[in-house]
Amino acid sequence: MQFLVESGDVLLEGFLSTLRMLALTVLLAVPLGIVLAAMRISPVPTLRWVSAGFTELLRNTPLTLVFFLLVFVLPRLGVVVDFQISAIAALTLYTAPFYAEAIRSGINSVPSGQAEAARSLGLTFGQTASLVIIPQAIRTVVPPLINVTIALTKNTSVAGGFLVFELFASSRRLANNYADETIAIFLVVAACYLAITIPLGRLADQLEKKVAVLR
Repeated sequence: MQFLVESGDVLLEGFLSTLRMLALTVLLAVPLGIVLAAMRISPVPTLRWVSAGFTELLRNTPLTLVFFLLVFVLPRLGVVVDFQISAIAALTLYTAPFYAEAIRSGINSVPSGQAEAARSLGLTFGQTASLVIIPQAIRTVVPPLINVTIALTKNTSVAGGFLVFELFASSRRLANNYADETIAIFLVVAACYLAITIPLGRLADQLEKKVAVLR
């Protein structure tokens, strides 16, 4: 594996770029998903329709198309931003609805008596959702949220096709420079992805067992 000795820094740069995109997307997509989930259970019909429409639209749109719209179409409309920012925005918009649906499933699992009790105490809808419903829902949906994050980790590779240097893009550069070691390069890159996804999967398993015990 001569490429590791001579160009290991390229692989490391791509790996760190993937981690950075993953972390920033999670930090943006999870709060957006919570907002979308809260809108779906809102007593205001307009908020429910907007949330449902946004969720269904993004969940059923190919990620590649979302990237294309943000990376190539928006600049033609005068909105010019860095490719990395566009990639994070695309991943956030695409992933947030999946987080929202996971959170909504947790909200639906909370007994309706909890909301009724909160309302009987005089709490508003916002207070009921933020202080009573969502905290209970989050505890039960942490494993599904981690599963969405695992899928997000693999989705970051799409950014490599849109002028963003990340782990998959670094593998292509190395494959061009070390054509005789292509198989080894892609095996190392696969191992890098596994270094992220396997710990996340183990964490999901542990949290699922913990939640089962709490129940």
